Amino acid sequence: MGELAGKCVLVTGGGSGIGLAVARLFLEAGATVTIVGRDADKLRKAADTLHGGDRLFYRAVDVTDTAAVDGLFRDGTTPPGRVDILVNNAGANIKARTFAELTPESWDYLLGANLRGAFLCTRAVLPQMRERKDGVIVYVNSISGKRSNPLGGVGYNAAKFGLRGMAMGMAAEERGNGIRVTSIYPGEVDTPILEHRPKPLSEEHRRTILLPEDVAKAVLFVATLPARAAVPELVILPSNAQYV
Repeated sequence: MGELAGKCVLVTGGGSGIGLAVARLFLEAGATVTIVGRDADKLRKAADTLHGGDRLFYRAVDVTDTAAVDGLFRDGTTPPGRVDILVNNAGANIKARTFAELTPESWDYLLGANLRGAFLCTRAVLPQMRERKDGVIVYVNSISGKRSNPLGGVGYNAAKFGLRGMAMGMAAEERGNGIRVTSIYPGEVDTPILEHRPKPLSEEHRRTILLPEDVAKAVLFVATLPARAAVPELVILPSNAQYV
């Protein structure tokens, strides 16, 4: 049946990239998976590639919208009503990302997509996890959440640093409730977010960076550890990248 049989998993940003790869691995591990994103058509097409049968669901939800997220969890009997494992993967970046280029609107967009959505989804699942005294929450952050490199852009970096702080603080508060929290910090990954780079990557460069499946395996590793083990932070980089 798989080591996650009977577990219910919610993956935000599940229509492509890392989120889609996570959903695939979790389905293979026997979990019931709900993928969430803003675009219903994109999610439907993603679901068609997963062949998850009656263990796969998709919901079109803007995770930065409080009412929409609350509505997603209003029915506690059908997926994603029960969530044993929450993978906060949704995120975004923009091309005009230097501080000089940022506007109040683009700043709000970056904080919403990369921080507010994770807050709202975490807020929605915590009560049931507390009640069960069990739960795993994974934040797919970015190396930009540990190293404020200009490549990511000031707004994106600020949001990811904020996500790191939220995860660390919440983990400290909830450790007595049996809830384990992990932040994963990938380096460059070949996902659709690269389309928003100010300068496109060469094909040679793309061949040297991580694939979504690499990060998904890290998420699965964290989620399948026994309850006695926790991984607060995990950095995963292309093997040719320097980490200083």
